[in-house]
Amino acid sequence: MTYSPVVESVEPQAFAVTDPSSVAEFKTADFDAYVMNTYGRFPIAIARGQGSTLWDTEGKSYLDFVAGIATCTLGHAHPALVRAVSDQIQKLHHVSNLYYIPEQGELAKWIVEHSCADRVFFCNSGAEANEAAIKLVRKYAHTVLDFLEQPVILTAKASFHGRTLATITATGQPKYQQYFDPLVPGFDYVPYNDIRSLENKVADLDEGNSRVAAIFLEPLQGEGGVRPGDLAYFKRVREICDQNDILLVFDEVQVGVGRTGKLWGYEHLGVEPDIFTSAKGLAGGVPIGAMMCKKFCDVFEPGNHASTFGGNPLACAAGLAVLKTIAGDRLLDNVQARGEQLRSGLAEIKNQYPTLFTEVRGWGLINGLEISAESSLTSVEIVKAAMEQGLLLAPAGPKVLRFVPPLVVTEAEITQAVEILRQAIATLV
Repeated sequence: MTYSPVVESVEPQAFAVTDPSSVAEFKTADFDAYVMNTYGRFPIAIARGQGSTLWDTEGKSYLDFVAGIATCTLGHAHPALVRAVSDQIQKLHHVSNLYYIPEQGELAKWIVEHSCADRVFFCNSGAEANEAAIKLVRKYAHTVLDFLEQPVILTAKASFHGRTLATITATGQPKYQQYFDPLVPGFDYVPYNDIRSLENKVADLDEGNSRVAAIFLEPLQGEGGVRPGDLAYFKRVREICDQNDILLVFDEVQVGVGRTGKLWGYEHLGVEPDIFTSAKGLAGGVPIGAMMCKKFCDVFEPGNHASTFGGNPLACAAGLAVLKTIAGDRLLDNVQARGEQLRSGLAEIKNQYPTLFTEVRGWGLINGLEISAESSLTSVEIVKAAMEQGLLLAPAGPKVLRFVPPLVVTEAEITQAVEILRQAIATLV
C-alpha cells in the first residue's frame, strides 16, 4: 500500500521568508558575541520550515534530514501540531505540578496504553529523563533490593545518554567526560552487543564491593554511529536481568516515538525494559521528556523527584497531537516504507563508491552510512558538501553520516535526498 501524507508536498518556491527585513540583518558575529560557544555551528541560520523543507535567512531551501536531530517528528509547521499548541496556549500553558494537570494525565494514559509501561514521569529533555531513570534505579536498589554497598549501573561503550554530570558519566565515551571530573560514581561500561563481556562484568562486580543494579542500554546507538541492537544479545540481557534481580533500562530518547518504524525501539528486540526514557520526538520539537516504568519498580514518592516545567499543559498537548497523528495517519507505515527506500538508495551509493563506504545500517528513519576508516574523508566534510547542495544531514561520529528526516517525509523527497547526496559526494572524490 502506498502511503500518502495528510500534508501535501509543497514546492519550496511557494514560500518566502515571512519578514525578509528582519532576518536580513542577522549576523553570525552578533550571535556569537552573546551566545556561549557550546556548539560547532554550520554557517547557516534557519528562518522557517514547512514539512521536510527548511529555508535559511537568505531564502535558500534545504531538504531537512536532521529534523532537529530526530526531534521534529511531524516535520515543520504540521497543522495538527500548530493547532494543538495554538489552542492550548490560549487556555493554559503552565501550572505547577502542585495541582492536577488534565493534559498531563491524558498523555500519560496514552503512553501507558501503547507501551509496556505502567507509570510516567514528565520532564523537559532526554538528559532529564535519563537522570530520573538513574535516580529511580538507585532508590529501588537501596529500598527494595536493600543494597548495603554501592549499586552500579552498567552502560555500553560508545553510548550517549546526555550532558548533565550523571548522564555524561553514564555515557560510555571519554570525549564527553574530559575536564568534568570528578564524575558521578556508580557506573561501569561494557562493549555494545557483546554478551560475553557483559556476563563477565556482572560476575566480576557482584564478587567485589559493588553490585549491578541496572543495565542501561540504547536499543540502537544513535550518537555512537547508528548501531542497531542485536536481537540475541538483548534477549540474553533480559535473561541476565531476570536471573539476578537487575533492572533493564532502555534509553529511547532518539529511537522512540515511531522513529524506527515501530512506536518504541524495544519492539524490534523482542524484550521489554523495566524502565525506559523518551524525549526528542515525543512532542515534535516542543521541549518534553518522559521516564516510564513498570509498576513493580515505581518507588518514587512525593519529594523524591520533581520538575517545575515537566508535564506542563502546552508540552503535553503537543505530545498528544504528535502521538495521535502518528497513529491516526498511519505514519509507521510511511516510516517503514521510506526507510527501506532510503537504505536502498544509500546501498546504491555505497556500491558506487566501494572504497569510500563500508556499511548502510539502521531501522525505519534512523539510518547511518559508514565511511571507510582508510578514507581521509570525514562525515563533517560530506555534511558540508551536502549542505551546499541543499540537503541537511548530521554526523554520528567522524565516520558515520546520519539520516533522520521527519516521519512525514515523502517518496519524492527520499529520492531527491539520495540524488543530492550523490552529487555532493562527487564534488569530494
